[in-house]
Amino acid sequence: MTTGSARAPALDPPLREAHMTDTDLRPAPPASPARPPVALAARLAGIRGSAIRDLLTLTARDDVLSLAGGLPAADLMPRGRIAAAADRALRSPAAVQYSETAGLARLREVVAAHETGRTGRAVAPADVVVTSGSQQALDLLARALLDPGDPVAVEDPVYVGALQVLQAAGADVHPFPLDADGLRVDVLEERLAAGFRPRLVHTVSSFHNPRGVTMSQERRRALCGLAERYGFLVVEDDPYGLLAFDGAPPLPLAAHGDHVVRLGSASKVLAPSLRVGWLVAPPVLAAAVERLKQSTDLCGSSLTQMITAELLADEEWFAAHVDGVRRENRGRAAALTAAVDAEFGSSVTRSTPTGGMFCWLEFADGTDTAELLPRALEHGVGFVPGSAFSVDPAADGGAGLRSAARLCFATYPPDQLTEAVRRLARAASVRIAE
Repeated sequence: MTTGSARAPALDPPLREAHMTDTDLRPAPPASPARPPVALAARLAGIRGSAIRDLLTLTARDDVLSLAGGLPAADLMPRGRIAAAADRALRSPAAVQYSETAGLARLREVVAAHETGRTGRAVAPADVVVTSGSQQALDLLARALLDPGDPVAVEDPVYVGALQVLQAAGADVHPFPLDADGLRVDVLEERLAAGFRPRLVHTVSSFHNPRGVTMSQERRRALCGLAERYGFLVVEDDPYGLLAFDGAPPLPLAAHGDHVVRLGSASKVLAPSLRVGWLVAPPVLAAAVERLKQSTDLCGSSLTQMITAELLADEEWFAAHVDGVRRENRGRAAALTAAVDAEFGSSVTRSTPTGGMFCWLEFADGTDTAELLPRALEHGVGFVPGSAFSVDPAADGGAGLRSAARLCFATYPPDQLTEAVRRLARAASVRIAE
């Protein structure tokens, strides 16, 4: 028993605060020894980082309404049906086992039937390779077709994911302009006549990312004719084709010719987290892609493929679900464009979305949207500057992309979209006043 005059013994370990744990009281670990430098592959130098992915980190704050990401609305995803399909799938041991590299046979059958209906041409299951999203399909396709230095044609502004894949393959990327009717096929034809020989032409033909435009059927026929005449492949990246607001989806390029490889995805019509995409190609090319996929990840998820196969195979339910998404997106696009007109008036020109997920703005006064973005984030709204979609940002000034912005209308309900545009207008007015 200690007395008031006795000196308290030294505490070892030191006095603990109420919030401390034993881990806090342990001695600090020794500093890690210096690690040798890691020499990275030279091909990485040619791959541009995605400004959009970097921006999503900045816009993840709860106080920011982000029009930046190409994110389908979580409230429109069929989570109940996905959960029920998962429960049924998990009753089979196959759901938790490895699967075929090319994808589950049932899913390839369903996709083949779906593609046959879309294109009006017979598609066999052997033509289909299931991938971890359509981004992997594009990556595998590029690796199967391209050697370093091979020329390829892309749209400008470009889908950034495609640009990254092609740069990773070491391709010589040539940009071609877009207008309201999609890829300027006439410009491509002039270059072809002058000796340009691309291995492939990549296009987001319907409800383009980022411009939102759809290639006309006349241009689709012309592009397929050029592909046949000059011997290149058209890669039709089609994640948005089913999301037409009114009427039937646009007839795919593959309906007009044989020199087309189609990329599809469940991400925009079911849920991105399923990570299910596919490639439809001639059997020889599909087999080559399958071999590359085997060396990359062996196979995709059996569980999510079983879920996707069940939902796509229920044609009546799937059609009703997609119709609901289209109706809701049409209302959201109308809310966003009405807010743009009310807040900006003639100070911007904008696209008129007819499907997909994006609206494209261009500031009449030449506002540099990359410079506007930090102020917009301060006002609680995010968007993607047009320059992020330039094939060659250093030379982009003449393309008008520096004064452009991509806004996604799919993620939020109408009231939040209206508020997001109000915030953007306030940010723009403050920038101009300065």
